[in-house]
Formats: sequence, C-alpha cells, structure tokens
Amino acid sequence: MRNNDLKPETLAAQAMGHVDETTGAVTPPIHLATTYERAADNAYPKGYVYTRSENPTYDIAEELLGRLENGAGALIFSAGMSAAVAPFMTLRPGDHIVAPTVMYWALRNWLVNFTAQWDIGIDFFDVNKPESAADLVQKGKTKIVWIETPANPLWDCLDIAWFAQLAHGAGARLCVDSTAATPVITRPIEHGADLVMHSATKYLNGHSDVLGGALIAAKEDEWWTRIRRVRTDHGMVMGPFEAWLLLRGMRTLHLRVRKASENAQAIAEHFHNHPKVASVLYPGLPTHVGHDVALRQMEGGFGGMLSLRIAGGEKAAVKVAANLELIHRATSLGGVESLVEHRASIEGEGTPVPSDLLRFSIGIEDAGDLIQDLEQALDTL
Repeated sequence: MRNNDLKPETLAAQAMGHVDETTGAVTPPIHLATTYERAADNAYPKGYVYTRSENPTYDIAEELLGRLENGAGALIFSAGMSAAVAPFMTLRPGDHIVAPTVMYWALRNWLVNFTAQWDIGIDFFDVNKPESAADLVQKGKTKIVWIETPANPLWDCLDIAWFAQLAHGAGARLCVDSTAATPVITRPIEHGADLVMHSATKYLNGHSDVLGGALIAAKEDEWWTRIRRVRTDHGMVMGPFEAWLLLRGMRTLHLRVRKASENAQAIAEHFHNHPKVASVLYPGLPTHVGHDVALRQMEGGFGGMLSLRIAGGEKAAVKVAANLELIHRATSLGGVESLVEHRASIEGEGTPVPSDLLRFSIGIEDAGDLIQDLEQALDTL
C-alpha cells in the first residue's frame, strides 16, 4: 500500500514505513554526522551539507509531522520556544502582531520585550471577547495573528476558521499554537491556518525526556524559506539523538493522546459540581465557555489538559497540590505521567491566571487511581 492510502495512526506507528536500506532495521537509525562529503564536482548530490541545516535523522520526523498536520512542510527545532519565536524573527520594524492575553507565558513575555526592542507593534485581545481581535488587526501592517487553542491554562477554545478569515482579510498570516490539542485532535491547517506550532517536548514526544519544537506550514512559500533560514542561522536544531527520540515518541502519539483525553474527560465529569472545587475548566464539559467551538474543531476527544479552581482560594489550592501522592508536582505537560502545577506562582507578577487554579496534565494511568488521589488530597481541606 502507498503511504497516501494509509491512516495517520499507521503512518505514525510505522515511522512513515521507513526500513533502513542498509540493514533492514525497522527502527530508523540515528545519523550523528555534522558534516557531509562533497562530490568530485564540489556538489552535494545527497542533499546534505551541515547538520545545522539538515540531517537525515530530522527527515522522517519532519515528514511525519507534515503528514499528520496535512501541511506542505515541517521543521523541528531545539525547543518549543525556538519554534515559537522563529516566525516573529522574520518580521521587520514597523510590522504588527495580534495575540491573545492568555497564551504560553514565556512566549508572551518574550514578545513584549522583542517587539519593544525592534519597533514592532503588538496588541493583545481579550480571550473572553475574541471578536475584539477584529478591532486590533491593521490591514497591510499586521503580519501575524497568533492564537493558542486550547489556551494554557484556562483552556479557552478559539475559532481557528474565524481567525483565519480575519487574518487573511488584513493580509496577515494565522499561526496556531496547537500543542495542547495535537494533530490527533485538531489540525489547524484544515481550518485555514497558515502555520502550526508545537512544543514537541509535550505530547509529540510524550515521555518527558526530550526538549523540542516544531513548525508545520500550509505551503512552502517565501515566508517559509525565511523561517527555515532563521532556524539555520541561529542553530535552532535538535541534536540527532533528540530527533530520534521525538520520532520514537510520535509512534505512540495516537494511543497516548486518546487515553489521556479519556482520562481527562472522566476526571472533569467526576469533579464537576464537587463541593471543594469551585469550577472545572475543560473543553469537553458542556458548561465550558469554549465547548461549542471545541465541538467544531476537535475530534475524538478534548485533550489531556484541564484545570481545577479550588474552593478556598490560593492556600487551599497549594494544599491540595502538596497532598497529592500519585500526581507529580512538576512543570510541563503531555507526558505519560500525570502532573500538577500551581500555575499562578510559576508565572509570577502580572499573570492573568487565578490564584486558586491548579493545572493538570493528565497522563495514561488508570483514571480511577487519579480520581482517588485527587479525592484524598481534597479531603485534607
């Protein structure tokens, strides 16, 4: 069968069907070389020059990502932040950005400093009133409209198709951070996005042992060429071993994401209306503000990320986290193990995150065990 006829689950599980031609190995090899030999005519007939630009170990992971997102091209990066900042580094003084108030905190802080330094305009729209973005876009000047959906850590869901229409009407490009959804659940390019970003550290790798990022483009145009050049010029590439680990993780992506989504849905439903939980923030609940949007652009589940606002405020939230025994207190998300974080104290001054909020990355453990652990921690209040 041709790859074009195969389902995404099959392509991922079989690493695009790659079998090493030299050995017959069904696990793709790691290519550690940093440089490649020229031919006698001084050309590079095999297409590889230097690992800061390309490496055979990157190729399969990038090809798979492109197929999973239905994109024209993909690039893997040394970190999620590297992938996130690369599109903005193609901008010029006088350009303009529109972004949400609730987004990955480290990127938001970087954007504020970056735009001020390089005379680039930026406006943030209220995620509770996404239509307000229409008043901020400047035709001919806005170059990037950036959204994150579901948005960390309140899990607001933004309508990708609506934002794509808004961006394109102003001559801008829509970039979507789809880390929490993954291509298993949402493929932004199918809804009109021009660029998809993932922190590959999270669900794509899924084992909390790789730092990485990824960009997938709807088309390979001049802008994509500039993004590729940014990666090369700044050395934003993964090491070959990390690229190999990323590909290994993606081979179980569909199984992991679906199990984590099932667990998160069960936990959200269990603690909805719990007397010691002020509210459950999860797109899979009909009461969630973004549920209708989620139904339109998420399929097969609503992801493994949810937040609980604990009755009793910040002290109660911190106490619940302190008394969890199975769920680990740690930063990051998307691994096979469940994690919790008191996000407001991590982000610090100026954060829009409520102080009574605990962010959970739900893993693939038994859902009953996770619920029991949360119940016993809540019992300490």
